[in-house]
Amino acid sequence: MTRPVQRFGLGLVLSLVMLVVQGGVPRDPGNFFDQTLGDFREELETARQSGKQAILIMFEMDECPFCHRMKQTVLNQPEIQDYFKQHFLVLSVDIEGDVEITDFKGNVTTEKDFAFKGNRVRATPVFAFFDLNGDPIKGARYTGATKGPEEFRWFGEYVVDEVFREMSFTRYKRARLQTQ
Repeated sequence: MTRPVQRFGLGLVLSLVMLVVQGGVPRDPGNFFDQTLGDFREELETARQSGKQAILIMFEMDECPFCHRMKQTVLNQPEIQDYFKQHFLVLSVDIEGDVEITDFKGNVTTEKDFAFKGNRVRATPVFAFFDLNGDPIKGARYTGATKGPEEFRWFGEYVVDEVFREMSFTRYKRARLQTQ
């Protein structure tokens, strides 16, 4: 083998090793979300039957650079997708969308009215957890992009471990950072 070919082969092997060490090859961020037909009452039933702990909704819009960043750096990570799929039903709502949906209470509305009027979403992304009755989980709402996959996973653990009953996510995050 010639030297350039050997270097290329070594570089390829080292790149693959780094991917494995870092948690694997990023996946399509679309895999993070569950498919929905727009009836959130049915989604509640699906979540209950599947043993999920809550429903996570990402309120987003097409032109949002922070939504795009979350999808390309966090929601595409295998460990994030696996953890959230295990514990939650994950849906996406376009805050500018005119698509008709049925909300958790059975009211027919549009995605944008569900976001603005029903959930007071004014910026994106907003990640909001809802319990299996369709009620927002107090304190389990995050606006903006997280610093990375680890912080986003902490947000999921905050709900799974029901820490929201004891403290804010900001306090929880601070405590997690101190234990590192």
